[in-house]
Amino acid sequence: MTEVFTSWKSWQDAVRPLAAALPEETVEALEGAVAFAVRQHGDQRRPTGVPYVEHLLEALEIAVIGAQMRDPDVLVAIVLHDVVEDTPCTRAEIAERFGEHVAELVAWVTKPGVAPGQDKAAVKAAYLRALAGAPEQAVLVKLADRVSNVQELHRMPVEFQRRYHRETVAHVVPLAAASPWFARWFAEWRDDYRAFE
Repeated sequence: MTEVFTSWKSWQDAVRPLAAALPEETVEALEGAVAFAVRQHGDQRRPTGVPYVEHLLEALEIAVIGAQMRDPDVLVAIVLHDVVEDTPCTRAEIAERFGEHVAELVAWVTKPGVAPGQDKAAVKAAYLRALAGAPEQAVLVKLADRVSNVQELHRMPVEFQRRYHRETVAHVVPLAAASPWFARWFAEWRDDYRAFE
């Protein structure tokens, strides 16, 4: 069975393991990022019904505990990866509060809006294809996000599972090839879902 990272439901759950793994200044930066993200996302919930912050903390747990990431900008970007896409927050606000590098990483993983007359699926596919040219650090942000999204895919309706599985295999799994931990995790995950292939 693929390893699942769902033990951090709140900052209080995360702070002790983070403090054991990371320098104090990185933990402080993450605390600020989590507080900012919680304010931005407000009462938003995931499709499973859980508070949005749980997804952000899952992605952070995946990065720190699973993939052993230590780069503070990458970790902060993981916490903030959906704020521009899913809230009124702008890239400029991210840059002002967390620095231009974090803002750039968040921008890489932010799906563009769909303009009138555009096909939503085509816009998303173009965004996913563009990730093949993303900097390595931005790819790591996307991989942590996608592991969080698919680690409990079985909780979603079957048709959604099939569509999201196809998309992940086509566009995200190839991105994991350069990162041994993510490559191994996605290989195990694909084995769990081999009936879909």
